[in-house]
Amino acid sequence: MHGLPKIELHCHLDGSLRVATVLDIARKEGIELPTYHLTELKHALIAPEECTSLADYLQCFALPNAVMQSKESLKRITFELFEDAAKENVKYLEVRFGPQLHTMKGLTLEEVIQSVIDGLKLAEARYEIKGNIILSCLRSMSVESAFEVVESGKSFLGKGVVAIDLCAIEEDGFCTRFVEPIALAREYGYHVTIHAGETGSSQNVLDAVDMLGAERIGHGVFIKDDPIVYQRVKEQQIVLEMCPTSNVQTKAVLNYQEHPFYLFHQDGIKVTMNTDNRTVSHTTMTNEWEIMEQLFTVDKQMYQMIYETSVQAAFATQAIKEWCLSQYPPTIH
Repeated sequence: MHGLPKIELHCHLDGSLRVATVLDIARKEGIELPTYHLTELKHALIAPEECTSLADYLQCFALPNAVMQSKESLKRITFELFEDAAKENVKYLEVRFGPQLHTMKGLTLEEVIQSVIDGLKLAEARYEIKGNIILSCLRSMSVESAFEVVESGKSFLGKGVVAIDLCAIEEDGFCTRFVEPIALAREYGYHVTIHAGETGSSQNVLDAVDMLGAERIGHGVFIKDDPIVYQRVKEQQIVLEMCPTSNVQTKAVLNYQEHPFYLFHQDGIKVTMNTDNRTVSHTTMTNEWEIMEQLFTVDKQMYQMIYETSVQAAFATQAIKEWCLSQYPPTIH
């Protein structure tokens, strides 16, 4: 699996920091950490396999955000994420983050976004990888804050920013609150992907599509329990950004064997494979695919179909999509 080309559409920047980088930035910027021992710090940054809930899982993000408050750090962390991805043959990566989480030391939203784009561009120049940025609005924040993110990212559309997202704790009916800012985002030209159906509510998936115009759904696991929503997703070919390890950790599913990724694909639902958070979930794209390969019948045809689905679902230019498609089949050493 390591040698195969990969496409990742759902990866959080603040969940994918190198542990050594957290330690290095903290020392350089005088940021207090609970420990300065690499092994102990690793345990603080990686969520346990047995989290009690999504809320429990999300607690691992406070520490990374503390070292993501300067232009230099944001650029470095973004570059390193793309570097890590490139080394496992990821050809295209969409990285998402909440700009407002990185303004605690005075950076403007525009400075935050530009710093992340700078890291992306540096990686593209050095490695055979391409990427784009998705701006996440936190559902735990106000509707006004979502408008701020939409407005701040507008000038970066076509220059690295491609989409808007809603993430964080998922409550029933959250879409109603964010209809206006997401509608404005669509008007400006943002693509839309929404975290929904991760913690029990299949109706949120339907609302994300109908109310917010979601083109893709982050996770969408719980459509498995709702025949009506399941059929809508299948018929409309709504693409699901699935993240098996993360879903096991957050208890969206009890274990890997019960994850619906394989069955969804077999039944014609468009699924894509993603890490969600490389550090917090202690995973890579290679690892996610190897787990599925061990549990289910993942043959070359299935892998290629999902690769092509991921390329077509990417919020990328046609030229980048064609380049990604030309990477398969690869020469595997």
